[in-house]
Amino acid sequence: MTKLTFVLLCHIISLRLTCREPRGCQGGCLTCSDYNGCLSCKPRLFIFLERNGMRQMGVCLPSCPSGFYGTRSPDRNTCTKCRPECDSCFNKNLCMRCRAGYYLHLGKCQESCPESLVCSDTQGNVFPVKCPADCDACLINDTCTRCRPGLYLLLGKCHHVCPDEFQPNDKLMECSLQVHCAVGEWGEWSPCSRSGKTCGFKWGEETRTREVVQFPSAYGKLCPPIWEKKECVLKRRRCPGKYYNNYTGDHQ
Repeated sequence: MTKLTFVLLCHIISLRLTCREPRGCQGGCLTCSDYNGCLSCKPRLFIFLERNGMRQMGVCLPSCPSGFYGTRSPDRNTCTKCRPECDSCFNKNLCMRCRAGYYLHLGKCQESCPESLVCSDTQGNVFPVKCPADCDACLINDTCTRCRPGLYLLLGKCHHVCPDEFQPNDKLMECSLQVHCAVGEWGEWSPCSRSGKTCGFKWGEETRTREVVQFPSAYGKLCPPIWEKKECVLKRRRCPGKYYNNYTGDHQ
C-alpha cells in the first residue's frame, strides 16, 4: 500500500466516523457527528452550540433562544450571544430586553435611569418624558425633581423666589419651610431685691425668665424677650447688724 493510498483511506474512514447522512442526524441537521452533534443545518435553520460538560453540541433551531440573536450568511446561519447586560436582542447593537438591574433606552441597557426620563422598575423600560421648561429632571406626571440653575425646587415646582413662609436653601437649591422662634411660658417672679439684698432699701426689682423652645431659621421670626423686670417695694426691715433709717428707707 502506497503512502498516498493510506492517507486517502484514513480520510475516508474519518469522514464516515464524523459525518452521517441527514436521515441519521437529529431533526434539522444537514451533517452531524456523534461527539459534536449538528455540524451544519438545513436551509433557514440556525445552528446553536450548547455546552455539554467540556464539549459543545450543535443543535439546529428555527430561531435563536433568549439571550442570542441570529445571523444569516450564504454558508450558514448562526446564533450569537447578546451582550452580558442584554436578555434579548435583535443584533449586537440593539437590545430588546435587559437583564434585572438594567434599564432599556434606545436599544441600550443602562445601569441608571437617564436624565429627564422616567424608568419603570418592574419592566426595566424607560419612558421619554418632556419636562417643563424650568426643570432639569422630572417624573412622568410633570413633577420636577431638579430645577435648572438659579431656580429653587418646592413640592415638584421650580421657583425664581421662594413663596411666603419659605426660605431659599442655596446649597440644595430648594425652598424649605421657615422656622420661627418659639418660647415657653413665663416663670415665677423672683423675690424683690436690690443689689442682691432683700432688705435695707425701699425700692427693688423683681425679674422673671422664659426658655426658648425652638430657635428660628435664617429667615424665621426672631425670638421675643426672654427676660423682663419690674420695680417693687422692699419690705421695711432692718438688715442684720445694720441701723435702719425709717425716713429714707436706707440702711446705715
